[in-house]
Amino acid sequence: MTHTSGATGLPAAMDAPQQVHARVPRVALVGVHGYGERHLANLARLQKGGAVELVAVADPHPPAPGALPGSASVFASLAELLAAGLAPDVVILATPIQTHAALSLAALAAGADVYVEKPPVASLAQFQEVLAAAEAAGRLVQVGFQSLGSQALPAIKNLMDSGSLGTVLGVTATGQWLRTKGYFGRSRWAGKRSINGVDVVDGVCTNALAHAVATALHIAGAHTLADVVSVETDLYRAHATQSDDTSVLRIRTAAGRTLVCALTLCAPEQENPSVTVHGTEGQVTFYYTQDELVITAQDGERRQVFGRFDLLENLLSARANSTELLSSLEHAGAFTAVLESIRTAPDPQEIGSQYVTWEGDGDLAHPVVHGISDLIKRSALSLATFSELGAPWARPLRPTHVLELPAVPRGVSAISTAPPETKQLRVAEYLDGSHVRHTSSPRPYLHPVRTLAGTVVTDHQPADHVWHLGVGVALQDVDGINFWGGRTYTRDAGAYVWRPDHGSIRRTSIHEDGATLRETLAWSGPDGADVLHEDRLWSWRAVSPSAWQLTLDFTLSPATENAVHLGSPGTHGRHEGGYGGFFWRLPENPDATVWTESASGEENVHGSTAPWLAWSGTFSEGSATLVYVAAEESTDPWFVRVSGYPGVGQSLAWERPVITSSEAPVHRSVSVVIADGILGTAEIQQVLSDRKETR
Repeated sequence: MTHTSGATGLPAAMDAPQQVHARVPRVALVGVHGYGERHLANLARLQKGGAVELVAVADPHPPAPGALPGSASVFASLAELLAAGLAPDVVILATPIQTHAALSLAALAAGADVYVEKPPVASLAQFQEVLAAAEAAGRLVQVGFQSLGSQALPAIKNLMDSGSLGTVLGVTATGQWLRTKGYFGRSRWAGKRSINGVDVVDGVCTNALAHAVATALHIAGAHTLADVVSVETDLYRAHATQSDDTSVLRIRTAAGRTLVCALTLCAPEQENPSVTVHGTEGQVTFYYTQDELVITAQDGERRQVFGRFDLLENLLSARANSTELLSSLEHAGAFTAVLESIRTAPDPQEIGSQYVTWEGDGDLAHPVVHGISDLIKRSALSLATFSELGAPWARPLRPTHVLELPAVPRGVSAISTAPPETKQLRVAEYLDGSHVRHTSSPRPYLHPVRTLAGTVVTDHQPADHVWHLGVGVALQDVDGINFWGGRTYTRDAGAYVWRPDHGSIRRTSIHEDGATLRETLAWSGPDGADVLHEDRLWSWRAVSPSAWQLTLDFTLSPATENAVHLGSPGTHGRHEGGYGGFFWRLPENPDATVWTESASGEENVHGSTAPWLAWSGTFSEGSATLVYVAAEESTDPWFVRVSGYPGVGQSLAWERPVITSSEAPVHRSVSVVIADGILGTAEIQQVLSDRKETR
């Protein structure tokens, strides 16, 4: 990266006296329309200052009269221009993507340095060919990622290197633009992955919002091909195109950083794209189209706007004084690794029309994907793909197990009377959690859980707490290891702080038998060593034609001979913060009501030890009531949140740690009745009676 000097704010190498040349560099521009018009304006500025001479342009459609200085020649192609013997020193390429490689090779062979618009090539093979040609010819290739000329980038690097942001948790790029039918109709190659077998690789990640990807890679320290370890693609489209217009990329770098880009051209309104560095002590967001930084720390927020170096001027300086290129082809290797992953990925999946609203008419019509703004926010916070977040139009995650029950007609009370050909209802899916980011403590969980009528009553990776994962078992303190996710509450700090203490839970065995699922799990610390072993049993059955019951039994025992302390924020001094153990995260339902047999409202039921606790509300698909039933011998308090977020748990360690040992392992059991509709107390008591009769 080029650093700034204190006096002028220019790159250090640019402060040196300029080398004197016999003549100013002769420049040829290939492609004078579209973005080429910006190059024409920039060349006019530089020529007026005596920095360059525009000697020729090449385009099958000549520029408008008066657009060029009188000394510039006009050709239909680069081949004709070079054949005329003009010998330009620099060739600028503002042409369709699929032409970049061949034109770059021709310009390099003619002895010119090259400025090529993004993306520089349409495949990894082309990248390697052009890079090898440039090295063999001893010529320079600058790539038109203009954002990499921002003087904000050294400031971001300084914040990261100095530790001002703490430990970097991840780097994310988000972009919400809208593009019309006319945008994709402007040229033959727009919206194409290929044309007659020739790679184009247009798309939101590789072209329209390619600066977001390239800038994020640069900030994450990924420049060359070797800097990228893996690229995961989750590609979709709402437009009638070949290319993706709504996608998530997850990139892992050789330096161990995770980078997620969540981008769309189907937003309700256009927003300024940005790249954010998330740290344990703060974050910095770079709005690269404005060269603006927003730095957020514990002491508040501050904003700063920076200047930007022109990439053509930087290329001219590199020719004269060996100044480092700010956007060299070699350092576009990381971006090319991403492009190659998109090129070789399956075609983008079409987003169903029921999830898209078209606005505007004719060429001005543009699609808006329902809920896309919230999904992009969640993706950035959780480092998750649209598929992993469960977007209804995305490719579904493959569950490790599916919980099913027979659909029983209303009026049939005995489940055993249902005919064997009765349709099976999918009431829940079990995910292994391997897709979850490490700071959310990856673990198995149920999601989505549905009523018999299909209403989803769980949420996972929500924006407010991305480490909340459906239904499962989680603890924030297991001998100092966080198996809950997110920040850890400590007595010393008297607050939640980020610590490198996150564990993970993985399945070691599984046995399925009808409507039961028994598994063993290993709870491992950050070092990979097992701390706990768990025996977990899920069982489920229908209670009535409109309700079913889910039961969770789990036993925690030490993985070694030593006893293990199980704690919570409550055991570390957080008032009534004793969550941990069984936990159920619900979706948003603003009309939620929560009560027990003797009390109602969050304040009154939170911390109580009532035999059952009910939650009713209206969810996206319909209304439902959930009745959480404690085991008969249980004295664990209910943990209830309504106002901050919707969640219910049964606290395993409310105020004091619980100790598990090989002689006395910790066992817990809880049942939940999931019913359609809004039930009252009398109806709940009837349902609880029904469940006993059908046991």
